[in-house]
Amino acid sequence: LQGVFVLGLPYALLHSGYSGLFLIMLAAALCCYTGKILIACLYEENEDGQLVRVRDTYEDIANACCKKLSPRLGGIVVSVTQVMELLMTCILYLVVSGNLLSHSFPSVPVTERTWSVIAFVTLLPCVFIKTLKTVSKLSQLCSLVHFIILLVVMTYCLTQTQQWSWAKLRLSTEFEGFLVSVGVIIFSYTSQIFLPTLEGNMKNPGEFRCMLNWTHFLACVLKTTFALTAFLTWGEDTKEVITDNLPSFLQALVNLCLLSKALLSYPLPFFAATEVVHVCISRGNHPNYSSPLFALGVRGSFLLLTLLMATFIPHFALLMGLTGSVTGAAMTFLLPSLFHLNLKWRNLSCLEKCADVSVFILGFLCSLAGIVCSIKGLLEVFG
Repeated sequence: LQGVFVLGLPYALLHSGYSGLFLIMLAAALCCYTGKILIACLYEENEDGQLVRVRDTYEDIANACCKKLSPRLGGIVVSVTQVMELLMTCILYLVVSGNLLSHSFPSVPVTERTWSVIAFVTLLPCVFIKTLKTVSKLSQLCSLVHFIILLVVMTYCLTQTQQWSWAKLRLSTEFEGFLVSVGVIIFSYTSQIFLPTLEGNMKNPGEFRCMLNWTHFLACVLKTTFALTAFLTWGEDTKEVITDNLPSFLQALVNLCLLSKALLSYPLPFFAATEVVHVCISRGNHPNYSSPLFALGVRGSFLLLTLLMATFIPHFALLMGLTGSVTGAAMTFLLPSLFHLNLKWRNLSCLEKCADVSVFILGFLCSLAGIVCSIKGLLEVFG
């Protein structure tokens, strides 16, 4: 919940003003809600009225909803969507790593693509990751690095309080800029892809809802504080990535921290994507599909694919924005609300039904707006 997108929140406030602060809180509430209803779809009541976990993955939920049309149609759609989003996330981390290395060592005569390849070499051990426990330890280190970055930026901002002016914060009047802000804010909270696996691996799954409430609340407080502090410091000069506003002596330190964060963030989407691909292929029940060598081959192929796409596809950021507008909104808003309505319709109150429909409509509008902005950007580049 505290990913790279957080560094773009001050820029989002530049385009959205006071409404951006409201959006940060609204997005936290909505993403927390869709996370809860998604996990609710994993459970059904038994004869004694007790909730029993009858599904394990996002795909199982989709298959249950689409079983009248086709037993596996829903799972295939969700699997493809999941892998696309996770693949794009992995490639983003490689692209970001190459960019950060080129900015950290500008005197070295090496292209950004070559830096991405160098960063890729450090990620080769990812092919040997077999359990979520290993990923969890790397994610802990990633969180630590992230808090160091936030601490450096906020400490510097607090030394500039004499420059702060609330007059810098106003209501947005630029609609297209506001849409960009919506995308940055909403997708800084997305985590639904990982939630079924996360809940299934908890020692006490009964505490999942409480955990979700606290994490989203704390993420909201931290995002709001960070975005507001940074925006009040630089105002109209706020850049897309707030670390670019820092003095040069701090930029070098923060860039190296960001590089560490990007490389430590890679294993989580990588592990999740390869697990989805491996499970889908192994359903063929061929004995070779369950061998450790085959799993190693799947992970190695996926790792190489992320490198090839990161280095050879031009204007990847715009293409990723287009894909993210479709897959991100679908996995975060559209599918959880749709599945919840389908599987729990009889047990839902009128208020809960209205909430699910509202979330679905909002997700559709966000997705549509993101697609329009991304296509417009692609047309400008290629036109």
